[in-house]
Amino acid sequence: MKDINEPSTVPLVITDKPVNNEVIKTTSTSKNGGNKKNAGVSSQMQLLALAKNFVLDGGLASLEKQMPLEERTQKRARISALRKQENLEAIIKRSINYCSATEFANKADADWFSTFTELAEDVSNTTMQNLWAKILAGEISQPGSFSTKTLKIFRAMSITEAKLLAKACSLAVTEPAKRNIRIISGAYQTPSLFNFFSKNREQNIPFSQFSLSYADLLILADNHLVFIQETESNPMDKSEAFTFNFNGRPLTLTAKKSSCVLKFYKFTPVGSELARLISDNVDDAYLQHLKSAISESFSVVEG
Repeated sequence: MKDINEPSTVPLVITDKPVNNEVIKTTSTSKNGGNKKNAGVSSQMQLLALAKNFVLDGGLASLEKQMPLEERTQKRARISALRKQENLEAIIKRSINYCSATEFANKADADWFSTFTELAEDVSNTTMQNLWAKILAGEISQPGSFSTKTLKIFRAMSITEAKLLAKACSLAVTEPAKRNIRIISGAYQTPSLFNFFSKNREQNIPFSQFSLSYADLLILADNHLVFIQETESNPMDKSEAFTFNFNGRPLTLTAKKSSCVLKFYKFTPVGSELARLISDNVDDAYLQHLKSAISESFSVVEG
């Protein structure tokens, strides 16, 4: 889940500014929460502010002071077009900082770029703009990195859902030679006459204590980022090993007994693509818990 190189410049800060004698307010809110300026403000006042910001307050004025409906419609269309233009220009400016000035890349797909602009033009939240900028830079640097399907799914995600993906990435492992990303959820030894009644035959990892509940996994699955059906490895022989990468750290899991199975949740192709946007964020507490939780079946060694 390596992040695209962070920019060396200070991130662009968008402020309110006049455009053709109109003021475009670019302060944004997420789908699931307001910004701090609105804390303590009544819902009516917030609605009035949004209506004015998006030129939808014309009908609230007295009849003698109302601008004609056709003029209000034209004004709203003009302000909307200006806002979209400003959003896209802000994303482009951010994306430039993630692109290399010296490395050569294959020609970018103009159709992909057209779809990108259509989906990103309404993104005014600075955090989300930065993620869209990383997507653009990643695709320009290596065409085919992000499918249009991934763009459409990402456009429907809220900041809260993006944070859930980041949390899932902090607990996930990748295979060195493959793009598969997984969250290890437990382990067990296949039933036999000798271990059938053993209380330690199966081990599970409770993600909830690491701020990722099953309900969160359902949200990620609903956004087509993980498969909600738990999957398993093939039964492993004693001393057989898995090698993973845990947020930049090599990790080796070795079976202590015969017929040991590893359980995990797997990222979808879309989830794997979007995981590239997430910076390495090692959760040491989770790693220590993982080592302890599956110690009956596997030894876990870093490096």
